[in-house]
Amino acid sequence: MKEACGVVGIVAPGRSVAHLCIDSLYALQHRGQESAGVATFDGESIRLVKDNGLVSSVFTEHNVLMLGGDAGIGHTRYATSGLANWTAAQPVIRYSGAHGIALGHNGNLTNTEMLADKAGILPGMMLSDSDLIAELLSHRVDDGDSVVDALDHVLPTLEGAYSLVVMDGTTIHGVRDPHGFRPLCIGRLGTDDAPEGWVLASESPALDVIGASFVREVLPGELVTISPLGVSARQLMPPSSDREKLCIFEFVYFARPDTYLMGHQVHTARRRMGERLASQSRVEADLVMGVPDSGVPAAEGFAAASGIPFGYGLVKNRYIGRSFIAPDQRARANAVRRKLNPLRENIAGKRLVVVDDSIVRGTTTRALVAMLRDAGAAEVHLRISSPPLMWPCYYGIDLPTRDELLAANLSVPEIRDYLGCDSLEYITLPNLRAAIQLDGECCDACLTGNYPSTTPVSLGLWGDRR
Repeated sequence: MKEACGVVGIVAPGRSVAHLCIDSLYALQHRGQESAGVATFDGESIRLVKDNGLVSSVFTEHNVLMLGGDAGIGHTRYATSGLANWTAAQPVIRYSGAHGIALGHNGNLTNTEMLADKAGILPGMMLSDSDLIAELLSHRVDDGDSVVDALDHVLPTLEGAYSLVVMDGTTIHGVRDPHGFRPLCIGRLGTDDAPEGWVLASESPALDVIGASFVREVLPGELVTISPLGVSARQLMPPSSDREKLCIFEFVYFARPDTYLMGHQVHTARRRMGERLASQSRVEADLVMGVPDSGVPAAEGFAAASGIPFGYGLVKNRYIGRSFIAPDQRARANAVRRKLNPLRENIAGKRLVVVDDSIVRGTTTRALVAMLRDAGAAEVHLRISSPPLMWPCYYGIDLPTRDELLAANLSVPEIRDYLGCDSLEYITLPNLRAAIQLDGECCDACLTGNYPSTTPVSLGLWGDRR
């Protein structure tokens, strides 16, 4: 899986906003390791630094000096739509209106072809759906709209997932789609009585790292505006329902464990996933271990609920990117050994419960099981803290087609045999919801096929993605 991107927007008069944006992007690096960028408004024009690579490699002491001003937005990217080269890195800029427009997008639109056709934009002109949004806003501004009026006109025409930050001079707008597929929150620099600035960010740790306090999450369909004058909000579009549809995999895998989503800390939810997994069936084992990083909290919960000791069986190389970004199956399998190495003395002769967050194609999991057996594991019992992934995602996670999804083509016993483990159990969807303490919220379309919004299939655009 490729995951969602990360966005941040900051207005802080008298502060070095570029440095604040960059620090926030470090806290959002897990959401996108392909490219990074920051745009600031220096009082006269928009300044931009972006490039392929990690935040630490994109920004240097020299190029940060170019980014003056009190307002800025930043972005870390995985490409789920469009190209994956430097030109498609974000923020995206259009020099329309008095100050120009800079935009960062987390999500994926499902009606880009219809939007482009309606606007008279030729196929191939836009680098991504984010670029298309910027172009549509630019057209409205060129026709005389203010940026706010352009947002009012363009955003209701978009289908799919989007959490946006849009900079217009020293003013930054943040908005979530009416379903709330992707996260976005508001933070405050300074105190209640003496605010020093305002922040919009994909996850709450991006606030913590710059000393901002969490205020609340942006509501589905809500437009939040931050400026040197303060913060304001209004409901731009009615929510799609009385319950937001934040992607359930934010809790399982994507978000940092110290993030708060929908009032719940992710780490606590993941521990409860492990507890629920342990309650589904008993297994005789000597050690419970998690696959770093997101499998570890669930393993802790499994151990606590089962009474089987928790321990570490794998060491992670922190300088290797996530294995799902590898270009083919063989590379993904090899990436497991580059990223993870077994602690042989902890594993040899042991019956292991191995807790991981998900199985997509199964290639990396199969290589992991083989690695543990080579290290001397007597038994390997896999426990997965998400239900089987059965359907593609159209809302910003680059899940493969159904032909490539292991669980869409094999039964659980067949998957167990393919992976080479002694037993395999997935958490049930009711137990996953109970662990997150949800009451009907969250998008689970990749697990159920119940898409809460239009998809390219329903629009007749992309075929059936089989």
